[in-house]
Amino acid sequence: MNGGLRILYAAGPGDVLGTYLRWKTGSDDPSQVNMTLSGMFFDICRTHGDSAYVISSCVRPGRIQDGRFTIEHRKTLFQTSSGLRYHFGQIWTALRLLASAIRFRADVAVIVCGTAHWFPMRLFKLFGIKVVASLHCTLWRKYRPPRGVTRLVRRLNRPFFTKTVTGVLSMSHDITSQLAEMTRGRHKPVEQFLPTYRRDAFEGISEPLPGQRPFRVFFAGRIERDKGVFDLLEIAKRFKAEKRDDVIIDVCGSGNALADLKAEVEAAGVGDRLICHGYANRSYMREMYSRSHVVIVPTTTDFIEGFNQVVAEAVLAGRPVITSDVCPAVHYLRDAVVEVPPDNARAYGDAIIQLADDAEFYRSKCVARVQLQAPFYDLAYGWSAALEKAMEGIRAVSGSKDRKNVEARSSLVAGNPL
Repeated sequence: MNGGLRILYAAGPGDVLGTYLRWKTGSDDPSQVNMTLSGMFFDICRTHGDSAYVISSCVRPGRIQDGRFTIEHRKTLFQTSSGLRYHFGQIWTALRLLASAIRFRADVAVIVCGTAHWFPMRLFKLFGIKVVASLHCTLWRKYRPPRGVTRLVRRLNRPFFTKTVTGVLSMSHDITSQLAEMTRGRHKPVEQFLPTYRRDAFEGISEPLPGQRPFRVFFAGRIERDKGVFDLLEIAKRFKAEKRDDVIIDVCGSGNALADLKAEVEAAGVGDRLICHGYANRSYMREMYSRSHVVIVPTTTDFIEGFNQVVAEAVLAGRPVITSDVCPAVHYLRDAVVEVPPDNARAYGDAIIQLADDAEFYRSKCVARVQLQAPFYDLAYGWSAALEKAMEGIRAVSGSKDRKNVEARSSLVAGNPL
């Protein structure tokens, strides 16, 4: 194909400027364990000779233009607001994105969920711009059907997925199921994908020793109430009362609730049982995985999960996981997971005790992880492969138009106008 496509990519909140600069040198983003979607996107553009306008909602301002690539950080209006201000910001962001696509003369827009409300993006079709939607989160909280304005927005979004989009990328079975429910099964084709990792990200992590004490439980992620971190505090208090001095919970991450968690840990006198390490880079995470016996992911029903990559990363690091089906990753990794009911700190604590005290049960979960790892190292299951498949038809049509234009120009040159 002559010249490739012109693609607008709305990439979510990541630091795409930093990723692009590292991608040019052939290196990965050191802040991410998985392969970044923007890095995969740049690879696709390079392969096909595409021109790209990449827009992120990263709060750090910046813009560069480098050959066929334009990269911009553009803050979303009223992103942290609520009520009508939030919804106005979502609609305004969608319209501004459309204006950028028109100015860029985009053939296709690849849009990651969370960029803006979907329903205003039906206007892309009026300007002949194909849309591929990339869904990384469930469309609503799994155990809490949408109500009020959220329900209205879902209804307004339905025609976008039944009539506007060319294709949909879905990060999990749960997302695809909700999409089918919302559209009554009339959605456009869906390509599912898994997060992708390089093998060297987990090489050198030591094997866990089930009989070793203390038994270390590892939490990694945002320190927010809806991520279940205060359930960890309840578990630590319970173990103190039961004199389970052989269990330590390590918490790595930053977030809005970190200061509150630290204060409550100190007030409860469990600082020797629940240790807050703060933000951890990739090398520190490797160290924490090597020290841990099990990873815990206590996400609550208040949070909208799309997959929860920590579950996959724990399995790749050779650790069993304790979590609930609020995390869609359970669907793919169940044999390595101890599944408990959501929002149940008692059940999470019981699962820790079972893994700590039953060496055979612990080993069975460790063995199970071996056969589950391969798809997460295989690009054929990843986002780039799903995007390539979703865009096959777009590229075929564009290629056909290019061939017709070449034939028309050749005929004119030969003195045989069509």
